[in-house]
Amino acid sequence: MPQLLEHIDAIARKKERDVLYLIFHRKNNGVEIVEDDSWLNYDFRKDASRKQVLKWFDAQGIPWQECGPVASEDGFGPYLGEIYIDVPFDENDRQYCMVRDYLENPDGSMKFESVMFCYLPLEHAMRNAHHDEPGFWEKWAEDF
Repeated sequence: MPQLLEHIDAIARKKERDVLYLIFHRKNNGVEIVEDDSWLNYDFRKDASRKQVLKWFDAQGIPWQECGPVASEDGFGPYLGEIYIDVPFDENDRQYCMVRDYLENPDGSMKFESVMFCYLPLEHAMRNAHHDEPGFWEKWAEDF
């Protein structure tokens, strides 16, 4: 049976804290390609950077799981390989510092062109708390 992906904002609400996640996809000079449909050809399973990052996470014992983007009632797109990193956003946390230092250069830029290291505050995730009501998505699908 296929595993259902949780949206990153639902994970934040479940954890009751800010969360970290990664987005993987092709880039155009470090800027997300949004002006055309070229992202539709992106296959996260073939992304060498994604494979390298996940292999490193596993080797370091960094917990992660696949996740969906922030949920939107306007529609949905394909899964593009996003992952939730089960490490708190805390400069004093050893695992957070390991992840940050692996993914980012000292100036804060990303070391991998196809990787975006993201932070979602719980406050933002709570804007979608109504999505957690029983039957919300079933009702949404009927009305879509």
